[in-house]
Amino acid sequence: MHKYIFKRLLLLIPVLLGVTFIVFTLMYITPGDPAAIMLGEDVPQEEVEKLRAEIGLDRPFLVQYGSFVKNIVLHGDFGTSYVTKRPVSQEILARFPATLRLAGAAVLVSMGIGIPLGIISATKQYSIFDNVSMVFALIGVSMPNFWQGLILIMIFSLHLGWLPASGFSGFKYIILPALTIGTSTAAIITRMTRSSMLEVIRQDYITTARAKGQKESKVINKHALGNALIPIITVVGLLFGKLLGGAVLTESIFAVPGVGRLMVDSIKCRDFPMVQGGVLYIAFCFCIVNLLVDILYAFADPRIRSQYR
Repeated sequence: MHKYIFKRLLLLIPVLLGVTFIVFTLMYITPGDPAAIMLGEDVPQEEVEKLRAEIGLDRPFLVQYGSFVKNIVLHGDFGTSYVTKRPVSQEILARFPATLRLAGAAVLVSMGIGIPLGIISATKQYSIFDNVSMVFALIGVSMPNFWQGLILIMIFSLHLGWLPASGFSGFKYIILPALTIGTSTAAIITRMTRSSMLEVIRQDYITTARAKGQKESKVINKHALGNALIPIITVVGLLFGKLLGGAVLTESIFAVPGVGRLMVDSIKCRDFPMVQGGVLYIAFCFCIVNLLVDILYAFADPRIRSQYR
């Protein structure tokens, strides 16, 4: 297991280097001059060229990219934001706790809804409950987050006054954005849980467990669910990694000071260092989440654990 984890961590290096090169190239060829945006429209061209020289935008592409990678590897420096004049790492770390809390709460909501619904739908296939659950799952997948968020604000904030409509300074502030994201992702987990459980409960060992006289709850929860967890863990991991990158629309609607909202604002302002650092952070989060998912496979399935050994 330790050797496997070490190999996966080594594989992060070429992945992150590839991500940095692609993002740096895209930002380099994107129309718009960051120096001109920072100074404004009425500033003389001499001042713009002076600022371009100060922040290194007048150097060749490969020189800029090499300097960017060198600062990250040797000093852990992702650059300084063109807008806030603060280090990019500080800006991202300041926004990361809000995104992490929102992502964690949304995943808990989606798992709390999706896994039980998927299990019951599979054990009661083609029943009224199964049909209704699949209809709601289809609605949840199809419903845009921005529309659902606005509807929740109108109901629970404007009409009922139970929950705040924006901000992120307490437990009440996380409920509506977590529900907005969690209910849509719960639909995906419900469908995956149902299909995975249907495949497992038709296996011979489930029939054998029932023939031995074991309780139906033990057969479903221990034997069936334990062997159906691999696809569910995969989907939950991908959703969590995606949410760690920032739920852009939800963060914008509920004024959550997260990484997604920071990325959108940085792209609008052509804040190259912030965009590059943010994308690198998202790629790193995805890689770490995928590594954790692979480790969870070993705990969920003894056959995979024996392969790691």
